[in-house]
Amino acid sequence: MDIPISLTVNGKSVTKTVDSRTLLVQYLREQLQLTGTHVGCDTAQCGACTVHMNGRAIKSCSILAAQVQGSQITTIEGLAKDGELHPMQAAFRECHGLQCGYCTPGMVMSAVQLLADNPKANEEEIREALDGNICRCTGYHNIVKSIQFCQSGKTPTTV
Repeated sequence: MDIPISLTVNGKSVTKTVDSRTLLVQYLREQLQLTGTHVGCDTAQCGACTVHMNGRAIKSCSILAAQVQGSQITTIEGLAKDGELHPMQAAFRECHGLQCGYCTPGMVMSAVQLLADNPKANEEEIREALDGNICRCTGYHNIVKSIQFCQSGKTPTTV
């Protein structure tokens, strides 16, 4: 059954009709062409699909698009402002917090939430907060280093 939904995605109002069984990740990728949000496991285990809904990190493969009616969604594409990377995106680039890059959007979105909740997180707290995000390439060392770099307030031009 098709139903209309209206929400705000990356600061823009969107109204579309979706099949009631459409997952938010499918809606973002297939209907809105926001392909930075990745599909990894389809079981909310890997975190590649993490986006922010009303300012909180969620896994978009575990929620129906119809359930986000009226919500504000921010995807990895919505973090950058006026052509400038979000500080967390810049930190991941600066500190080599990625390899293949598949998990990176979800890692960045989770890391932004982590520092919003706990700006002074120590290494153990950072690693614990990333528990719901799987990276099969990096061993997490540079991901943690990237979050700590962003946390320090440094920018690539001030290093």
